[in-house]
Amino acid sequence: MAAARIVIENCAIATVDARDTEYASGHVVVADDLIEAVGAGPAPEGLADVVRRVDGTGHLLTPGLVNTHHHFYQWITRGLATDHHLFDWLVALYPTWARLDEPMVRAAAQGSLAMMARGGVTTAMDHHYVYPRGTGDLSGAIIGAAAETGVRFTLARGSMDRGRSHGGLPPDFAVESLDDALAATEATIDRHHDASFGAMTQIAVAPCSPFSVSTELMRQGAELARRKGVRLHTHGSETVEEEQFCKELFGMGPTDYFESTGWLGSDVWMAHCVHMNDSDIAAFARTGTGVAHCPSSNARLAAGIARVPDMLAAGVPVGLGVDGTASNESGELHTELRNALLINRLGARRESALTARQALRLGTYGGARVLGRADQIGSVETGKLADLVLWKMDTLAHSSIADPVAALVLGAAAPVRLSLVGGRTVVEDNRLTTVDEDTVARAARAEARRLARITEAN
Repeated sequence: MAAARIVIENCAIATVDARDTEYASGHVVVADDLIEAVGAGPAPEGLADVVRRVDGTGHLLTPGLVNTHHHFYQWITRGLATDHHLFDWLVALYPTWARLDEPMVRAAAQGSLAMMARGGVTTAMDHHYVYPRGTGDLSGAIIGAAAETGVRFTLARGSMDRGRSHGGLPPDFAVESLDDALAATEATIDRHHDASFGAMTQIAVAPCSPFSVSTELMRQGAELARRKGVRLHTHGSETVEEEQFCKELFGMGPTDYFESTGWLGSDVWMAHCVHMNDSDIAAFARTGTGVAHCPSSNARLAAGIARVPDMLAAGVPVGLGVDGTASNESGELHTELRNALLINRLGARRESALTARQALRLGTYGGARVLGRADQIGSVETGKLADLVLWKMDTLAHSSIADPVAALVLGAAAPVRLSLVGGRTVVEDNRLTTVDEDTVARAARAEARRLARITEAN
């Protein structure tokens, strides 16, 4: 059967390939779900089976954005505990999160996914670790919402087994037992993980953090992931308080603790990694351990400035993360492109810390590398999946910026003219085509109110 082709031409293109190839005016040809051609000038004449032609004049085409860390459920608890650092914020919100049920989680996932997708995210992930007993199929609800939205998706099936009575932060009724967490995680992998090229759904093993998870869950979680051939994800080195917690409880810092439990390796990525010394960065580089950099959340919770330029210089894989929307209320990834650049320029390297093109790479190829999918997504190259975004750059907001990449990263959020996931249209003219945004918003508001009522009653 002949391939159906989409032709996009007359647009600026930032390929984010290994050479950072760019075209001031170029074309991309999509055949079914793959990129068939990319180059300068108009598309070749005489292409067969062209089902759509898009004139990209005044636009910039990039790879789709890749989000490497999120907590979808937090969409319905935005705007709370706005002046807290991490540990106090968690203590304030865990009693509310422990009341989640399946309809709440589904509505929150729909809201989180819709916000990201309409802003250019084509690959998303969710680290969900709150599984109150008897509240339904939470993982299935999240995966279903991603399928409806039409984005490529990794569910990092999280877990907590260290409640407050054992020195952890979450209340005891919000955690699972060791055996239940491991069994549920394995069942999720068996039911949903797709290891094939072009997979829409993948699963990672993701105990929450050192201060909510036992050492045995960390160790057995790593063993489970490697036995099943899936990736590993957790939070790491987010705050000074976490480092102190690890030293008091385990007699070592977070990186040494992770290494002692099997949690460094090229199949691992960690969120935040704000408080990393030279030895920690060297360990991540030596083992190929990846980092999900979440600049807006780090600032919101006053966690600090991650040493991203030093990580990149050492060869550490780094992507960008929205993080949960209770610590990053905007809920979209363009903010992270901009804030990654701006916040890192407040650090030691100042004005040379990151460039606009490095920020775009973090949000595209860097994220693909962190998720283990750099051979499939993250750059505009022949043979890769057609996960592409066409940004409208000829509006008032960007009208006097000659460099389209600088305009995208440093300027206001650009409207998405077209977003493709595997050649399928997900966004058209800045509106989702797969789900109704107004319906999603109403459902999220209703579930947020219901959660607030239940929390107040308890």
